[in-house]
Amino acid sequence: MSRDERTFEARVSDPAIPPALAHGELELLGLLRDSSNYAFLARAKGEPEDVLAVYKPQRGETPLWDFPEGTLHQREAAAYVVSRELGWPNVPPTLVREGPHGVGSVQKFVEFDPAEHFFTMEVERAAEFRKVAVFDLIINNADRKGGHCLLDPQGTIWLIDHGVCFNEEPKLRTVIWTFVGEAIEPSLLADVDRFTAALAEGPLRDELSALLSPAELDTMGDRARAVIDAGTYPEPGPGRPFPWPPV
Repeated sequence: MSRDERTFEARVSDPAIPPALAHGELELLGLLRDSSNYAFLARAKGEPEDVLAVYKPQRGETPLWDFPEGTLHQREAAAYVVSRELGWPNVPPTLVREGPHGVGSVQKFVEFDPAEHFFTMEVERAAEFRKVAVFDLIINNADRKGGHCLLDPQGTIWLIDHGVCFNEEPKLRTVIWTFVGEAIEPSLLADVDRFTAALAEGPLRDELSALLSPAELDTMGDRARAVIDAGTYPEPGPGRPFPWPPV
């Protein structure tokens, strides 16, 4: 079985990914105009029900000087895989597949309250944002804006827009610096330790190898081990530590 076939089997066996999202015909409903890359709201048709999705085709990605061209959709899917393995935070089910404009990422659409974002929730939902902060350290998130933190009608926080993550060079840019100097909860460190072991070899490594380069996987493992060794939330830097705009 090839690497791509193993990745396909992994994604379709993931119970969180609706069958329509993985296999259904994508009907484009409109362009999401606030996105920096082409992103479409789509309806994935299938059984037992249709699913709304966000489709980001590879050919609509804006080239970036510091990320390999044509890889942003793969990073979207990789962020979901990492969150799934850690058990947190909540990233909507995401996979790479063909669509009307070619291969791209397809992510389950999350209904959300546009008035809510990190800055409106950071105090009362601090425990959840501690998990987000650790997650962003591991995936080296270069663009964690406050508006990438969504609140659904059931009160669940979801994280989106992970196209510029997993760079080999330090790129962390985030609005979540609330917890600098605090100790990271032992249960989170235990999850990171388990993730690091799974990343070294085996099914998780195989699945992520179809989405990221070997060097990107190795440096992610290095970052995860550094989180465990430090045991605390780091200070901002090096480089520009904040995204723009912040929301």
